Amino acid sequence: MSEISDSTQSTGTSGCPREFLVSVELYVPTVASFGLRKPVVSRRKADTSKTEETPRSLKEKSSWISVSRSPASAGQWRPATCKLMDEDESCSLNIYVDETILYQTIYIHMLNQFDIRHADSSLFLRKNCLALASAGQRWGSPTNTEPIYFQFEDADTCNTWLVLLRSYSKPEIYGQTFASRDGGLYRMWRQVELSILQGRNLGNHFKAQLDTNASSAILSEGDLREADPIDLDAFCEIHLNDNICARTTVKKGIGSPDWLENFSFPDLPPFETLEVTVWREKRLVKPVLLGSVRIALTNFRRSEAVEGWFPVIQAGGASNSIQVGEIRMKLTVDEEIILPHNSYSGLLTVLRDRNVLEWMSDFERRLHLRTTSYQLMCIAIAKNILVEHITEYADREVDGTPSSHNTIFRGNTTFTKTMELAMAFYGKAFLESSIGCTIRRICSEKVAIEVDPVRSGKGAKEVERGVDQLIHWSQEVWNQIYAVRGQCPNELRRLFEHVRKLVEKHYHTKDSQDPHNRELPWQSVSAFCFLRFIVPGILNPHLFGLYPGLPSARIQRSLTLIAKVIQSLANLNPNVQKEEFMRGIKDFLKQNLPAMVDYILVVSTPIPLDPCSPHSGHPTHSHQRLNVVSSLHERSTTMPVLERESISLLPHVLDIPRHLARITSSVLRSARSADPKDKSSEGDNQHLSGLCAQCFDLEDQSLARVSQLAGVESCPVALKWDAPRITSTVSSAAPSSPASPSKMVESRKVSRPYTAPSLSDLSEVDHLKASSGNMTPSSPVPHDLSSLRRGSVPDIPSSPKVTSSPEERSTRAINRPRFLRPKSISADSISSLASPTSAQSLRSPPEFQDLEASRKRKNVLQGLLTKR
Repeated sequence: MSEISDSTQSTGTSGCPREFLVSVELYVPTVASFGLRKPVVSRRKADTSKTEETPRSLKEKSSWISVSRSPASAGQWRPATCKLMDEDESCSLNIYVDETILYQTIYIHMLNQFDIRHADSSLFLRKNCLALASAGQRWGSPTNTEPIYFQFEDADTCNTWLVLLRSYSKPEIYGQTFASRDGGLYRMWRQVELSILQGRNLGNHFKAQLDTNASSAILSEGDLREADPIDLDAFCEIHLNDNICARTTVKKGIGSPDWLENFSFPDLPPFETLEVTVWREKRLVKPVLLGSVRIALTNFRRSEAVEGWFPVIQAGGASNSIQVGEIRMKLTVDEEIILPHNSYSGLLTVLRDRNVLEWMSDFERRLHLRTTSYQLMCIAIAKNILVEHITEYADREVDGTPSSHNTIFRGNTTFTKTMELAMAFYGKAFLESSIGCTIRRICSEKVAIEVDPVRSGKGAKEVERGVDQLIHWSQEVWNQIYAVRGQCPNELRRLFEHVRKLVEKHYHTKDSQDPHNRELPWQSVSAFCFLRFIVPGILNPHLFGLYPGLPSARIQRSLTLIAKVIQSLANLNPNVQKEEFMRGIKDFLKQNLPAMVDYILVVSTPIPLDPCSPHSGHPTHSHQRLNVVSSLHERSTTMPVLERESISLLPHVLDIPRHLARITSSVLRSARSADPKDKSSEGDNQHLSGLCAQCFDLEDQSLARVSQLAGVESCPVALKWDAPRITSTVSSAAPSSPASPSKMVESRKVSRPYTAPSLSDLSEVDHLKASSGNMTPSSPVPHDLSSLRRGSVPDIPSSPKVTSSPEERSTRAINRPRFLRPKSISADSISSLASPTSAQSLRSPPEFQDLEASRKRKNVLQGLLTKR
C-alpha cells in the first residue's frame, strides 16, 4: 500500500507545479474490487435533499448492464484520489482508493490524446466523467483492459483535468520526423455524430440476403407486410472500434420503439467500425441480444449526413444470418486535417474584418451553411469578442421600429439565433441548476397532469384536481428557478442588460403612461431568458442534457402545461390566458409577479468580475484551473508548435485551429456544390470572395503537406511505416517501482496504419516513377483524381525539402523534447492526393464524360470515401 504525502502541490525548480491532486468518484469493476475493502456504509438516515438530486430511477443502471459486453465486469462507484506526477522523463497518474490504497498507476505519457476523452453521460447516467483507454499502459490490474472512468465534482474540474492529462499524452501529429520547425506537418481530428431514431419489426425473424460487399441486407416487401408486431422493451448500445461509448434509454413499443436520441463522439482514434447492438429487456432476467448493425466508417463520405433504415442482423455466419428488424439512424462522419495556427493567419485576418454575426448571416443565406455558426462562435469566444459583437449587432437590429419589436419577441433572425447559441454555451450549468433537478423529479415520478376536460374526458372535480397539481409543480419549478438567479453567468447578464437598455432607449418606456410600455424592458429580457432558453429546456429536457431520452407522452403533456405557466409568468401579464382551462392559475401568476420582476432585474445586472467568485460568470474552482493554466503556459514554451496547439484552451476546451479547419472544409464543400443558377451564391460579395480565396489557399497548403509526406512514404526502405512505440508490460510478479515504466518497456509490433498505402501500391508507384524519367520534384505532374482510390498513393515525387538521411531522421527523433513520441506516417484517411496545381484546377473543373470521375474530383481534403 502507498500513502498520499500531502495535498499541496510540489513545484520544480522553475516554479511550475509538478504534482496535481483531485478527488473523484472512480468506477471499479467487480473483478478489480475483490482485493479492496468494502465501502463504508453510513448507518445514519439518508439525506432527503440528496435523494432529490439523484432520483432512484436515474441512478446508474442495474449491475447486469456493464461497461463491456460481458456482465461479469459490472462494478460500483467509489471515492478516490488522483495524483498526477510530472517526473521529467515520464508522467504518471496514481489512483488511490480509500485514501491509502494504490489502485492503479497509469503512464499518461504513453497514451495518445484520443485515449483520454469525455465519457458519454448515457453510460452511467452521470455527468462530468472522463474515460481513459489505458490498456497496456497501466500497473496494478493486469487482467482488466477496460477504460478507467472518473467522475469529477463539476464540469470545470472535468475540463481542467481533461486538458491537463492530454497535455502529457501524445497528439496525433504526422510528419514529425522531418518537419522540425512546427514539430510535424499536420494533426488529425475525427468525430462521429449519430442519431438513433426508431425501430421497425424488431424481434421478427427474416432470412437476410446479405451483400458480401457491404454491411447490408435486403428484405422483400412481402416479408415486411407479413411481419407480426412483437411487444418488447428495447435499448441500444453504441460501440466504436469495439469499445462501448453510449447507450440509449429503454423504450417500450410493439416492434417499433421511438428513441429520437442524439450522440456526439469527438476526438476519436482512426476510424474502423461502428456497431449498434439492440437488446431486449426482460424483467428479473438479463437482457437478450436481438442483433446488431455493423458499419464500416471508412465507407462514409466525410461531413455528409446519411439517414436510412439499417438492418439488424443476428450473427450466424454469412449463410445463416437472420434479420431481426431494422433501426432508423442518421450518421455523420467528420475527419479533418489541422494545420499549424500560423497557416490560418490569412483566414483569421479576413474573419476579423467583419462582425461575427455578419459572417453567420452570409454563411446561412449565401453558402447555405447552417451548422458553421457554432464554429464561428467558438472562435469569437476564444478571442473574447463574442459579447462585444452581439451587442454591436443588437444596436443595429433594435431601433424602435415594429420590425425590431418582432425581432426581440417573436423573430427568428441572425441576432436571436446567436443569442440562443450564446445562452446554450454560457448557460449550460445555469440551466441545469435552474430546472434540472425538478424536471428529473417530474419524469422519475411519472407526474401526469391534465386540466383540459376535452382531453381528459373527466368531470369538474378531476379537472380541479389537475389544476391544483399543475399549480403545485409550477410553484416547484419557479421556486428553484428563482433560488439560483444569482448564478446567472456574467456574459449573459451583460447581453440581457444591453437588450434591456436598448428597449428603454428606443421605446421611451420611462416617459410612457401606458403600463404595458413600461414593462417592455423587462419583457425583452424574458423573451430571451425564458422564451428562448428556460422554457425550451422544460419542454424538451432531453435536448438540453437534463434528462436521458425522450419523456413519455403523458410526462411530455405535463411538461408542456408547466412550460405554459412559466411563460405566462415571464410575460408579466396574468390576465391574458388563451385557453379557458388555464384561467385557474391566475392567482398563482399574480402572487409570483413581483418575484419575476426581481428575477429579471438580477439576471440583467452585471456584477464586478472576480475570478474567484462562483457568481462572477467564471467557473468555480478557478484557483485550480489557474494553476493548471500556469503550468501549461510554462511547459508549452519548450513544446513544438503542433504539440502546443493540440492543448485546448480553458475553461471552455476550445481549439482555434480545429474550428478554423472545419470552417474551411465547410466553405470548400459549399463552393463546389453550389448551383450555378443560384444567384445568392454568386461571388458578388467581396468579403465572401476573400474568404473563399483563403480557404482554397489553405487547401493548397494541405495538399502540399500531404504530398510532402507521401513523397517520404514512397521510399519504404528509407522510412518504416510505423515508428516503434513504447508500451508497458505487466509481469506476473509486481514490479519493485510502479512509477518507473522505463524498466519494463518493449517495442510494440510494427504494423501498417489502416489508411496507409499497401506495399503493392508502393510497388506500382515505384514502377510508374521508373517509367517517368522526365518528372522533376519541383513540378509535380497533375494526376487523374478519378483513378485514385482510398489507401492508394499517387505518383507524387518527394519534396525537395526532405534531404536528410534515415540516420539523421532517427537522431532528430531521439533528440525530440520529452513526451513527444514518434508517430506513424500515413496518408491520414485522405481518399485522394493531388499536387497544388491539380488543386487549382478543382476551382473550375472541366466537364467530364464520366460522371463518377467528376464526382471524385470534389472535396479532396474531406476524405470523401466512395463505397466499393
